[in-house]
Amino acid sequence: MTTGKNGLTYADAGVDIDAGNALVERIKPAARRSARPGVMAGLGGFGALFDLRAAGYQDPILVAATDGVGTKLRIAIDTGNVDTIGIDLVAMCVNDLVCQGAEPLFFLDYFATGKLDIDQATRIINGIAEGCAASGCALVGGETAEMPGMYHGGDFDLAGFAVGALERGADLPAGVADGDVLLGLASDGVHSNGYSLVRKIVERSGLGWDAPAPFAEGALGAALLAPTRLYVKPVLAAIRAGGVHALAHITGGGLTENLPRVLPEDLGAEIDLGAWPLPPVFRWLAGTAAMAEAELLKTFNAGIGMVLVVAEEQAAAAEALLAEAGETVHRIGRIAPGQGVRYRGSLL
Repeated sequence: MTTGKNGLTYADAGVDIDAGNALVERIKPAARRSARPGVMAGLGGFGALFDLRAAGYQDPILVAATDGVGTKLRIAIDTGNVDTIGIDLVAMCVNDLVCQGAEPLFFLDYFATGKLDIDQATRIINGIAEGCAASGCALVGGETAEMPGMYHGGDFDLAGFAVGALERGADLPAGVADGDVLLGLASDGVHSNGYSLVRKIVERSGLGWDAPAPFAEGALGAALLAPTRLYVKPVLAAIRAGGVHALAHITGGGLTENLPRVLPEDLGAEIDLGAWPLPPVFRWLAGTAAMAEAELLKTFNAGIGMVLVVAEEQAAAAEALLAEAGETVHRIGRIAPGQGVRYRGSLL
């Protein structure tokens, strides 16, 4: 390699390779905290190895999911509160995996920004590792992309990729039948969907992110950044106990669009809107926007973040197991002949 006068460098173009390497070293302890049986190597390689036999699988089927956080990122960026946005990223992927009956095994993230801030990135990825550890899912790698000219100021974007497994023949949905009970698990707020509308409503309200939240203690921005609830461990326990025929993660599209995704063509869902209390955040959003109830139910989770379709004779046992695991459980309805979701009662 020759030496001599140096012209333009990658750093001159806005990309700091040394900062990227420093970030990898900074986040290695967080990744180690999420380690689980099956992980074969740490961060830093060109790929991540995972041993399914070491994870306890005999005849596994792999299940994969990918997602992002959406424009909830805009609030995190504007407020500087980035510590929990990584939990959202993990939850949006692993909560989907468990709906197939799969146990999440490992996770990779993609973090893109215009100028790498090591402290900010560390906080974000620590949140990702926290979400992984809480889901029994190992953070095995990822990609940090510093792209000047693509992102401006402190802007960044996140994407996540999760892989899980189940034993052959154990995939869900399966066996959904007329009379099955719908158990709704309470959400922790808006989770990670509908934030373009949330931000529009906040703009209409005239409130800033640092204003007191009208529906909770603390600042409005912080209240709206409450992370997506991780349902993996309690739901996997319910599946293993038996009687669970299907699960629906209530994300964009709300109950109206997500429940039919797991039902046979000849069966629908009957839901009693009086079976659970509408959380104050949704009441405020709906009131400020003069939102119709149908729009609320099709845009947001409305207080129910996950629905289990359970055989009637095993519903009480599943309800007790989930409650013991820390979930707030509501019997919100039943499976019945027909199509789609039919509501009775009112939330607003």
